[in-house]
Amino acid sequence: MDNVQGKVAIVTGSSRGIGEAIARRLGKGGATVVVTARTVEVRDERLPGTVHTVAASIRDGGGEATAIACNLMKSEERESLVEQTLAAYGGIDIIVNNGAILVPGETVGFSERYYDRMMEILVKAPFHLCQLALPGMIEAGQGGAIINISSKAAIHPQPDRKHFDGPVYGMAKAAVERFTTGLATEMYQHGISVNALSPDLVVATPGQMFGRPYTQEMIDNAEPAEAIAEACHALITGDPKEITGGIRYTQEVLDAFAVEPMDIGMPPPQPNAG
Repeated sequence: MDNVQGKVAIVTGSSRGIGEAIARRLGKGGATVVVTARTVEVRDERLPGTVHTVAASIRDGGGEATAIACNLMKSEERESLVEQTLAAYGGIDIIVNNGAILVPGETVGFSERYYDRMMEILVKAPFHLCQLALPGMIEAGQGGAIINISSKAAIHPQPDRKHFDGPVYGMAKAAVERFTTGLATEMYQHGISVNALSPDLVVATPGQMFGRPYTQEMIDNAEPAEAIAEACHALITGDPKEITGGIRYTQEVLDAFAVEPMDIGMPPPQPNAG
């Protein structure tokens, strides 16, 4: 795809943060965006935004968007998400697997409940959504794009340096990256690109800042959500015979495509530390 005009895109975890930025950027490019996440109402002011407010902001900016609530933990809701999208628009062209959960902790004593939840949301949900959507994308014969949002947590750490995220999150993101490269080989003949995309730096999203003190200096040194959204848009619109099967990072993509982040109307993060 050389542009996203008129394409149908599902963006998971798009009620706020990176997902919201990607949804807004695709909407600015002319895509019909399915904004999906669990959040349909704000229950904590530290976690603003819902699928409805994001969809409304895209429409207010002249784009087309629909809000569909989906708990990625539940296979039946993932199936319903795809069914509702197909019923509304007749097809799917783009999937951005951004929905995530991070429960830090060391291996010894790590809760099985949280392990299962992280694997379900971070690994099984992207795999399942691709299983649900790809047959129709292949049959349509119009190509398409899959973006799996990853993390530098997938990179093997040095044994003398402990990471805050913990091994379970890194393991899940490494699995997503290997799934990405394997799926790319299967989709190459169909003109469907598959790439993993990671931020270079911490992104000061509401989820990242939840319960943690963030100063203005920390926000200034963080990666803007608009940057990874622009990189995501670039990968989606790249030649699927050339831009596929990659484990890519924000600045690398922006440099390769010679693009700058677009102003997509994202509310700027505010310090929460005195």
